[in-house]
Amino acid sequence: MSEPLIVTRDGPVLTITLDRPERRNPLSLETIRALRTALDDRDARVIVIASTGPAFSAGHDLREMRERDAEFYDDLFRECGELMLAIHRAPQPVIAQVQGVATAAGCQLVAACDLAVASETATFATPGVRVGLFCTTPLVEVSRALGRKRAMRMLLTGDPIDAHTAADWGLVNDVVPAADLADATMALARRIATASPLVLATGKRAFHANSELDLDAAYEHAGEVMAQDSAAADAQEGFAAFLEKRAPTWTDSLDDARPGVATRGPES
Repeated sequence: MSEPLIVTRDGPVLTITLDRPERRNPLSLETIRALRTALDDRDARVIVIASTGPAFSAGHDLREMRERDAEFYDDLFRECGELMLAIHRAPQPVIAQVQGVATAAGCQLVAACDLAVASETATFATPGVRVGLFCTTPLVEVSRALGRKRAMRMLLTGDPIDAHTAADWGLVNDVVPAADLADATMALARRIATASPLVLATGKRAFHANSELDLDAAYEHAGEVMAQDSAAADAQEGFAAFLEKRAPTWTDSLDDARPGVATRGPES
């Protein structure tokens, strides 16, 4: 059997393409491990995850999952979780390029990516409830992307949503004609790649650090940041300009940024 992935580089953009179209690009244990290896690339500034054929990914390979022992299932779902965490922890922004059906763990993969661009023909579903296995691991990413009520509707019914609904609900960023998908995704990747690799990495870390805090800690973190920023010259100028009903004159520069608090993780 051929390799499950094609890995290509176009300047600063690394594209990882799932390449088992005849099987609807399942996230088999082999594919999961190959994806994790491919993500460990420190030269790329942006990573795109794409697929060949009509399906982005149909999720886990049910043929592989039939009549296996408990150890196999433990390995499969643990490694799947590690793949999703690897996407979050990668210093580069990761973009899903979704041309077709993304179901179950395939939908989870889209939700785990930092950004997603979808074809108008793409659909998304978590249909495990229809085959006797609730999509419990996909719900981790899907519920964080969509919110509780919309995620529960997908999880409890198994019904698919179309690309425009996925954009409206926050699962994908952009929906484009199928013929424009690759170009639109690459244009977005190249736009992001013009930024400093360090800025991209620290910015992504800061975003996830706050997102992963519980409510009390998130407010503590955000309050510390705003308290520090309130003392800055531009904040004081903004307050004065608002009260005096005049246009503000900004004087702070990027050199005045305070990354320490803004990028603090849960472990700090």
